Amino acid sequence: MTARSGRGPLAGVAAQVLIMAALAVTAGLSVAGWLAGLAYAVVLCSLLRSGMSRAGMRAMGPANAVTLGRATLVGAVTALVVTSFEHTVPLPVLVTLVGVALALDGVDGQVARRTGNVTSLGARFDMEVDSFLALVLSVYVAGTVGWWALLIGAARYLFVAAAAVAPWILAALPPRFSRKVVAATQGVVLVVATAGLLPVALTRVVVAAALASLVWSFGKDIAWLWRAEQERRASVAAAHRDRVLRRTVPGMRRTRRPASVSA
Repeated sequence: MTARSGRGPLAGVAAQVLIMAALAVTAGLSVAGWLAGLAYAVVLCSLLRSGMSRAGMRAMGPANAVTLGRATLVGAVTALVVTSFEHTVPLPVLVTLVGVALALDGVDGQVARRTGNVTSLGARFDMEVDSFLALVLSVYVAGTVGWWALLIGAARYLFVAAAAVAPWILAALPPRFSRKVVAATQGVVLVVATAGLLPVALTRVVVAAALASLVWSFGKDIAWLWRAEQERRASVAAAHRDRVLRRTVPGMRRTRRPASVSA
């Protein structure tokens, strides 16, 4: 998995195919499920290789290898969820795959820190895998609790899409512990809802509460980003006014002092 060039991502595609082959035997993947899983694996491989190329990385490293392992599990979950549109899939298999993927969520970060391989690519890779898993699970859960559950998985993608009209929304955010708690809560709630551990009515309440906390978290981040953008604009405007005044008001121009003449 730490082989040079793009062999690591390609190994991920091979692992994805093997997992889906096993699922085809045990769970009976549909054609659409196969196509969804394969499309996911190909896109993942392409994006990961492109990211490694831009970052100048010739090897994935152990932390990214763990994240790639999680990503292949997410691909298997995707294949099962798409298959569930046509026929029932074994719930224990689906929940096990999701549980292992979530259990490994903190492992890649720990490995990166302990091996000194913390990179921006690794952080982005980890975040994208988490986001896509939440999207896939919200699609599955929506079939039970209602279409509005899709908002849990779509929230981050809507946030990024908003940058098309408000580029400032993609500015760097300060670390916030509550953001991590809310993100972790979404994963737990989606797993509970997927496993059907609670009555449907109670599941709706729990998922709605998770969605409310997610809206609050995103709202808080957007408010902080807007205030930061307003401060930036005010600073730019003040600097522009200062430059204009220096050009138009003689008393504010900087004049060169004559050189002193030594006695």
